Amino acid sequence: MRVKRYVTHMAKVRHLFKHIAAALACVVGFSLPLVADQARIDDLLAQLREAEGIQAARIAVEIENEWAKSGSPSLDLLLRRAEDALEADDALAAIEHLTAAIDHDPSYLGAYNLRASAYYLNDDIGPALDDLREVLARNPMHFRALQGFGIILFEMERPEDALEVLRRALAIYPADETTQQYVTDLEIMLEGQAL
Repeated sequence: MRVKRYVTHMAKVRHLFKHIAAALACVVGFSLPLVADQARIDDLLAQLREAEGIQAARIAVEIENEWAKSGSPSLDLLLRRAEDALEADDALAAIEHLTAAIDHDPSYLGAYNLRASAYYLNDDIGPALDDLREVLARNPMHFRALQGFGIILFEMERPEDALEVLRRALAIYPADETTQQYVTDLEIMLEGQAL
C-alpha cells in the first residue's frame, strides 16, 4: 500500500513540476532588456520572507522578473525561441536555444534555470541537476531552482535530501503553498517510514 501511495505521489509531483517549468518559461519569456538590480532583489527577498498570500506571490513574481532580465536583445530572442519551443512541447529545441544562450552569455543564470526545466521535461535528469547546481552555486537564494532540485531529488527516491532542499526553499519563500505542500508530504512520508 505504501508503494502505491508513493507512486501516486511521485506522479503528482512530476505533474506539478511540469507546471512550474511552464510557468518559469512564461516568466523568462517576458523578461525586459535590462540588467537585474541586485539591491532591489535583496530588498524583495527580505519582503518575501515576511509576506503572506497574494502579496507574497506578487513579490515572488517581481523577483523572478528581476532574475529574468538579461540585458541583451540577442539573449531575449533566444529565450523567446526557447519559450515557444516549450509551449510547443519541443524540449529538445528549447535545450538547443538555451544552450546557444548560455554560449552567448555564460553568466546569465536564467538560461541555465530554464534549460534545467527543458532537460527535466525531456527526462534528462542528470543535465537538469547540473544546470540547477550551476544556478544555486551562483545564487543560493534562487527559490525556484531549490524547489526544482528538491522535486528531482524526491523523484530519485532521495526523500531526506529532497526535504532538506525544499526546507531551504521554504525559508526563502515561506508563503509558497506548493513548497509547503511538498514539505508536509515529505515529512509525513518520512515519519511513516520511521515507524
